[in-house]
Amino acid sequence: MKKYVLVLLMFCSIMLVGCGKTTEKDVIKDITKNVEKSGGYYLEGEMKIINNEDTYTYDVEVSYQKEDNYRVSLTNTANNHEQIILKNNEGVYVVTPALNKSFKFQSEWPYNNSQVYLLQSLINDLANDKEKTFEEKDGLYVLKSAVNYPNNNNLTSQIIYIDKGMNFKEVHVLDSNGVPQIKMKFDKIDMKATFDKNHFALDENLKTANTDETYRPVNSIDDTIYPMYMPDETHLISEDVINIENGERLILTFEGENPFMVVEETATVAEEMEIIPVVGDPMLIADTVAAVTDTSITWVSNGIEYYVASEVVGQEELINIAKSLSVSAMVSAMEK
Repeated sequence: MKKYVLVLLMFCSIMLVGCGKTTEKDVIKDITKNVEKSGGYYLEGEMKIINNEDTYTYDVEVSYQKEDNYRVSLTNTANNHEQIILKNNEGVYVVTPALNKSFKFQSEWPYNNSQVYLLQSLINDLANDKEKTFEEKDGLYVLKSAVNYPNNNNLTSQIIYIDKGMNFKEVHVLDSNGVPQIKMKFDKIDMKATFDKNHFALDENLKTANTDETYRPVNSIDDTIYPMYMPDETHLISEDVINIENGERLILTFEGENPFMVVEETATVAEEMEIIPVVGDPMLIADTVAAVTDTSITWVSNGIEYYVASEVVGQEELINIAKSLSVSAMVSAMEK
């Protein structure tokens, strides 16, 4: 009789433990429900972009409101330069308040690729990967899934860390060797956030134009920035400097099997709000947000506007050239 009671108690204990164990399905169901039922959320965090030996750190603020409204503020901690990715019923914009300019995109952002700082994107990546993995480690639920970065095929997977309260804590995006290339740490998430009616309006987000005292316009190009990455069988054939109103324009022409052009121009603050149409997507290029199309990449960094273009070089190669220019510019700034 005692033996029977003991076996029964052991069986009940096993059943209770089994029933209490949180599964992958439980976690995904709960975090998906939290995001889908939210009428709006606000989050703050820190994102690190790792490019070989260089790391670029951003303070991130994300506002989301149902009916497809997004506002993503990315502030480079090295120079306090802020850019805003904005989506509302009028379109997708990358706003640079200090220059009173914005790029307007014909784009499916943020749904056309993974976004490490958007909760919906993380949920979609998990839903789309039938081979995702799950484990419980150090008091956190750890999910690993594939990612979708069409402009960077080297980014292949991500690890998502969830706490016991079903809150997102961190995300690490890995390359094909399993090395982190992007790290996002969530410091604050409010799933019941509400916003002013103009919070997602373009003109409201440009009101800080010319009040950013961290931005200092430049009138000349002191140092020519050369790309550290060069496509095969390609070389520099000319450098031309052109005087323009309130500054200079430098044109670098590269020829060979993979010809391309680099334009470096002193960026000016527009007197009136300037909207530049782009057929492409916003993308982080090292220390700033760039406008990326099939044949060109445009961005502004430290008072200089960069433009890389080619009808021959593929988009991934153009991105590599752009990234190497950003690294060269950073090295040049550090040497001053």
